[in-house]
Amino acid sequence: MRTTLYLIFFLLLTSFDLTAEEADSTRYPAHQVDGSLKNKYEYASETGNSRFSVRNSRIGIKGVINNFASYRAQLELSDNGDFKVLDLSGTLSPLDGLHITLGQTGIPLFNSYITTPATMMFANRAFIGKYFISTRDLGVLAKYGFRIGNLPVKLEGGLFNGNAINDPVWKNKLSYGGRLELGSMEGARVTAKMYNYPKDETKQFFIYGADFRYATGNWKIETELMKRESKTEAFNDLLSYYIQSAYNFPVKSSFFDNMIPALRWDAIDETFDRDGFDVNRLTTGLGFGFDRSGYSSILRFDYEWYLVDNDMSIFAENPEMDSNKFTVELLITF
Repeated sequence: MRTTLYLIFFLLLTSFDLTAEEADSTRYPAHQVDGSLKNKYEYASETGNSRFSVRNSRIGIKGVINNFASYRAQLELSDNGDFKVLDLSGTLSPLDGLHITLGQTGIPLFNSYITTPATMMFANRAFIGKYFISTRDLGVLAKYGFRIGNLPVKLEGGLFNGNAINDPVWKNKLSYGGRLELGSMEGARVTAKMYNYPKDETKQFFIYGADFRYATGNWKIETELMKRESKTEAFNDLLSYYIQSAYNFPVKSSFFDNMIPALRWDAIDETFDRDGFDVNRLTTGLGFGFDRSGYSSILRFDYEWYLVDNDMSIFAENPEMDSNKFTVELLITF
């Protein structure tokens, strides 16, 4: 019942905003409604089991109220069957290049292109984006962008409840994190980041990492290394990295506009012995895009090979989690 009420309220809000925009479309930039629908079929070769799922179904709205204030709201209608409120935030821009966001928003740790369904290169997230920590929290986040010569620079810093989303708990120790970014999404870009997460007596993490990305109009390569250190004995440390690349080939077809082969190698470790990472994974993918935006709506075919040297607790939920898998995904974005 609560999910239905959330959805009705959200749709009414969207309708109101679009009507207001039509009434005064020249005063401020347009409000934008966006969403994504991620449907999958998976076959696990080691168990012979398969399943269909709606992995994500998101709808959101963002807009500019005036040159000082803007907002973002986003709902997850089905995250493996669960309803979630994702983004609920307002942003103030008091100075050129400075943006201060208050509410429920992303923490300054992850690259959105490995955690956001609409921008992911593969059907399944990299280990870094899935097993380290929640990507959102309630708090305040400041971003400041400027240039040093021709080099774009962005600084991010935030203070958060440290209890993930939709849970405004009282805390005497808040989470905090920061990020430094040099470069832009076109050409070369490098970032370094850290996040301190004292959730409770047993779950206390310090996470840090760095990444490098290079992109042209049709090709991109990305790599990232991240470590999560546990301050208690209740959890193990984690170390993970990935390197992934894709190329966008334009296709003359009445069905598809581009073909996108992609390749990823990622690994994760918690034992830190000399034999290498506990679990390695090679993912190959071939996608067919059909909305003329390159890396957006796509019919994708992926295959994952798992190389397991040591069993890890994060894969213990079911035997399919670290089984070789074939996945067919239809991702629709709007």
